[in-house]
Formats: sequence, structure tokens, C-alpha cells
Amino acid sequence: MERSRVIEYYSRFDEWGRLDREPLEFIINMHYIRESLPATGLVLDNGAGPGKYAMELASLGYAVTLSDLTPASVDMARQKAKELDLTQQFDGFHVLDATHLNGIADETYDASLMLGPLYHLQAEEERVAAVRELHRVTKRGGTVFVAMQSRMRMGITSLQFPQQWKPNDHMEAIRSFVEKGTFDHLDQGRFTGAYYFNIQDINPFMDQHGFETVNLIGSSSLRAMLTEEQQQYWKERGEYDELIHYMIEAAKDPSILGISSHLLYIGKKK
Repeated sequence: MERSRVIEYYSRFDEWGRLDREPLEFIINMHYIRESLPATGLVLDNGAGPGKYAMELASLGYAVTLSDLTPASVDMARQKAKELDLTQQFDGFHVLDATHLNGIADETYDASLMLGPLYHLQAEEERVAAVRELHRVTKRGGTVFVAMQSRMRMGITSLQFPQQWKPNDHMEAIRSFVEKGTFDHLDQGRFTGAYYFNIQDINPFMDQHGFETVNLIGSSSLRAMLTEEQQQYWKERGEYDELIHYMIEAAKDPSILGISSHLLYIGKKK
């Protein structure tokens, strides 16, 4: 996908607000990120957007380097760090392409995040380049956290809401999507230029490029299966926090991966 289209989309899209409005993905990811991070160290948030995860890591005491393709997102992250009095925890805010982390030295980071770039790298060689760069800048034995999207979940979503996900509003297009994994929205301004992984391909892909798989998490867990009305039942019972806790636990169940729209790969650099 042309980088200009990605930059245009994220320059106007409120990614920080999305994670506030739909907090489960962030809650689950942070639970498993914190569980796997070293106690201290230098962390790269590569493809950080406006820095929601980077700010959380900085507040926990980690030294963080932030990078993103979209200049407006990097500017917002810099401002967020200032507002939250966290600027001292950052050693840089960089506009960088995940496939070419120019200026970042080999084996610099104890842990590295890449929670977005693979969403939009539709060409195989670009996905490989991004993962190789992540491998290059992470220390041997360091932990990586990589976000991906589920092809099965997107196929289901297309079947459920075809008018919202054109051109996946007829079966021929859906079959083509399921075969290739690429999606280009026909409606202007919508999430587009995307790539979705088959669940069974993720661990071998990462293993092939120098990582040892630790876990694969369904970041969205069971959320897609529950309507607002169904969630309201648990809120009215006073058990909503217990529901969230259950969905955090369920996120690591392999059987949930296909229905979770967002996935979190956790691995170690070999």
C-alpha cells in the first residue's frame, strides 16, 4: 500500500480515542505485555501512533523510543508526553517507516513493540522487511510484541455487515479476500489498505524470521460476540469487572483466536 494513504488516514483518525472508546484491546494487550516485559530496560514502540502504549510503558518507568510513519501522530505523542510529564522517559520521537528503521542501531532494545505496521503492509516482502528490522534492533533474547489482524474474523464481519465493508458485499469478493488476505475499502476515509493473517501462518512466519514464539493472544477476546445489550446485563448485575477479567483470561485460549479481530504475538529474539 502507498505510504501516503496510510499517513492520510492516521492524520485524521483518532487512534488514541479509539482505544479509549474500545478499551478492551488496550487492557488485554497491556496485561500480557506487562507479564512478559523485563523488569527494566529500553523499549521501542515502533508504529506507536499517538503513543497510548508508549505513555503507559513510560509511566511504569521504562525508557522508551517512539516511532511512527505519520508525522501528525508523532507530534501528538510528543505533546501527550509533555502533558503527562513523561518527556524525561523518552529518548526520542521519530518519524520512521517500520520497514526501514533508519538511525536505530542493531540490538538496542530489551523489548520492542510493533502494534500496527503489519496491518497495512500488504506485500509479503514489506512484512518480511518490517519483521527483520524488528529483529535487527532488538537485543538477543529480547521480547517482541507484534499486532496482527485475523483473516477469519474479517471474513465473519464481512458476512455479518457486508454493506459496511465494500467490496466484501458479495461472495466472490469474500472468497478472494479469504484467499489473499488483502482488503481495500471502497468507501473513502474508511480503514483500508489492510492485510489479515491466517491464524496458522503467524507463528511459522515469525519463527522463520528469527523469533521463538512465546504466545499468541486474542487481543479482542470475546468482545465481538457480545452486543451492547448483552454487556449491559453484566453491568446491571455489578459483574462487569468480572466479565473483563474473564475476557482477559480467555484471550490466551487458542480457540478464541479466529474470532478476535486483533491479535498479539509475543516472541523472543533467537
